[in-house]
Amino acid sequence: MNLNEERNSFFSGFFWKFSEQITAQLVSFVVSIILARILSPTDYGIVSLVNVFIVIANVFVTSGFSAALIQKKDADGLDFSTIFYISLAFSFLIYGIVYLCAPLIANFYKNTNLIPIVRVFALQLPLSSFNSIQQAYVSRHMAFRKIFFSTTVATILSGIIGILLAIIGWGVWALVFQTILSTTFQTIVLFFEIPWRPKLEFSMRSARGLIGYGWKVFGASFLGTFFNELRNLIIGRFYSPADLAYYNRGSRMPDLIANNIDNTITSVLFPVLSKHSDNYDKLKSMIRRSIRTSTFIIMPMMFGLAVAAKPVTQILLTDKWLPSVPFMQCLCISGAFGSISNANMQVIKASGRSDILLKLELIKKPLYLIFLIASIKINVLAVAISMAIYNIVGMLINVKPNKKLISYSYKEQFRDIFPALILSIVMSLCILPIQFLDLNPFLELVLEVTCGVLLYIGGSYLFKLEPFFYLLEYAKTFFNNRIK
Repeated sequence: MNLNEERNSFFSGFFWKFSEQITAQLVSFVVSIILARILSPTDYGIVSLVNVFIVIANVFVTSGFSAALIQKKDADGLDFSTIFYISLAFSFLIYGIVYLCAPLIANFYKNTNLIPIVRVFALQLPLSSFNSIQQAYVSRHMAFRKIFFSTTVATILSGIIGILLAIIGWGVWALVFQTILSTTFQTIVLFFEIPWRPKLEFSMRSARGLIGYGWKVFGASFLGTFFNELRNLIIGRFYSPADLAYYNRGSRMPDLIANNIDNTITSVLFPVLSKHSDNYDKLKSMIRRSIRTSTFIIMPMMFGLAVAAKPVTQILLTDKWLPSVPFMQCLCISGAFGSISNANMQVIKASGRSDILLKLELIKKPLYLIFLIASIKINVLAVAISMAIYNIVGMLINVKPNKKLISYSYKEQFRDIFPALILSIVMSLCILPIQFLDLNPFLELVLEVTCGVLLYIGGSYLFKLEPFFYLLEYAKTFFNNRIK
């Protein structure tokens, strides 16, 4: 595959993966807005409490195994079937543990109503194990268009059912079944979309090789997920479910923007980088382009959303969710730097150095605990601020290994993100005074978005930012080819 074909393959994958991410998240976001108007913050808080344990349990089922299938250059049907059975066995084992521990979880939160919710919510674990292998197959074959279709169908159907259940008074169960059905529908659609099927074959040799790489990715993922969810667990334990709901609702919009773009790039980037795992010059060239492009897109959105957080919340969620605004603003700032951290980790993972990923998590998590313990005694907003600071510190730690691995230094990385960072800050400072004009929320938001977009695009053109012209050139080529 030559350079142009590889670039087209990457951007085609990016287009469909991004379409899948943004469509799913937009539909989910619209559904969540409708549900937020019907349900109370306490309902959302209860689901957030339970979700802490389900997300952690899900790491055992999905993390590491699928990454090993993507990273291995010659993975075949035997490898896929082997990992499928291992993952499925783990999922039933973990479900059994969660089922038995449900009373302990309920006792921890002093709420016996959580027992059936935990046990039903955890049913998504076996489905997730199957779905993770399907996703690995799609990633290896860069067939992200199939994920776009399956996710769109699943999100719409589960969203409609969730809303109907909320309307008829199912309360928290509407959120539970919406989540489970989303995974169920996606797995079913992908089953008919892709040719892979698990076969009655298993290889211990294949298992040892894949697990040798995958357990370190799992370890890094587990530590990252456990400590991220520990924040929710502690907030839910020491504060009210409503406080946790405000925190999580404040993170929803930054996640909608940053995670969709960032996850799209990293999902497509990892299999592409894995094909060049022994060519460090190629890895460096690709990661630099990825960081320049992702920060150029994400940073203005994050800084702009931090300024417009209040009218966005008033328009979409009503005034009852205004306490979530400060959380949204804090998490927007840290989210602006997330793509840098994740892109660097993709290089490490693609080069086969999963041991470095594990070491990085072992270095960062003591710092996480220090930040969390120091802030939890103050208030929930202090937790959000400390997490924003930690994410920036974590980014600096994740960058360091690539200085040695691919000769990509701090100085070079800072130089690559500096134009987008400065222009985003200047843009947000310019639109900040609009909030003092005492306009209605809708007019204020329209004015902030319009001025922000014009300032950023105009500045990109005036100062000839390379990612702006790179994306513009590709967009022209892409749409010209579509027209033909």
